[in-house]
Amino acid sequence: GVPQYGGTLVGTVVYPKANQGACKIFDEFDISFKSKPGGLPTFLLVNRGDCFFTLKAWNAQKAGAAAVLVADNQDESLITMDTPEEKNASAKYLQNITIPSALISKSLGDSLKKAITFGEMVKISLDWTESLPHPDERVEYEFWTNSNDECGPKCDSQMEFVKNFKGAAQVLEQKGYTQFIPHYITWYCPEAFLLSEQCKSQCINHGRYCAPDPEQDFSKGYDGKDVVVQNLRQACFFKVANESRKPWLWWDYVTDFALRCPMKEKKYTKDCADKVIQSLGWLMLYTMFFYFL
Repeated sequence: GVPQYGGTLVGTVVYPKANQGACKIFDEFDISFKSKPGGLPTFLLVNRGDCFFTLKAWNAQKAGAAAVLVADNQDESLITMDTPEEKNASAKYLQNITIPSALISKSLGDSLKKAITFGEMVKISLDWTESLPHPDERVEYEFWTNSNDECGPKCDSQMEFVKNFKGAAQVLEQKGYTQFIPHYITWYCPEAFLLSEQCKSQCINHGRYCAPDPEQDFSKGYDGKDVVVQNLRQACFFKVANESRKPWLWWDYVTDFALRCPMKEKKYTKDCADKVIQSLGWLMLYTMFFYFL
């Protein structure tokens, strides 16, 4: 979706009686969420799962909704929703999404559904004023990445960027000019396929967190779940470094890991990662943190 950075949006929440996952177009159910003249915009509450977040937003937008609230289906820490890498023609809708969307906790979603079921009018204000950088003279930015180094030109280009930008990023961070946060892309396995070999090899935590097979061949090399674990390890390292007020060390770790632990040399392992962390003098602190995570 498209957040209205710096602004707010007030609307009434609607939970559809059909197509509650918003994975199909609402025209099939003769449902419209267009607000009446003079009325508040409609915020569509939908369930997480079964299709991409972006498809939910697109179907809601076409039905007239002004925003989408995706209710999580498990009690867990919220993630940042990501744009899928679709290769077919249907991916064209990604460029046409104009409404904002947000992932909300299961408990909040359940509360909203309960109130709506009882016929209550639920009004919500979406506020993005705090999403802008605070006036502390720092530029805040996020970097989406992946530890996979076998996805072809895309992976090569990403690592080349990291290597080239590393020096500047560290100087800017050390001098207090910037504040950055790395994020790692993750997928999930639909419930209907949880017992499949594909999900078992590409996912951890019962299909909750997945990554594509690096070689696109389930019979050889590393599995997608290996990528998920390495991503988690890198995210954990950043958290430890950031809490120790040395977030710029993350750049050292990811570049050293890419250089010393490539998949092609069969070194994409925990032992190799630990050696990189140890060379940076952080193994003990990192191990304690990762153990209790």
